[in-house]
Amino acid sequence: MDYNKLDLERDKDIIIPRALFASTLDTFESDIKILEDIYSKNEILNTLKATKERISNTVCELVAKRYRAKKFARFAL
Repeated sequence: MDYNKLDLERDKDIIIPRALFASTLDTFESDIKILEDIYSKNEILNTLKATKERISNTVCELVAKRYRAKKFARFAL
């Protein structure tokens, strides 16, 4: 994938999950703030709920907690 050809709006379903793919408890705060400068909380939350990317359940839980949303997971618990 040529990252130079990504469009922030058109490709948010790629950008948002990949930006959080390697996020950890230690890096989550800075990782999510970068996304929040570009996308609304609803865009971030809805994109992560719908993605097929391998986002950790920990990241999903952190996002839900941050936005006071119902807890969700990418993988069965």
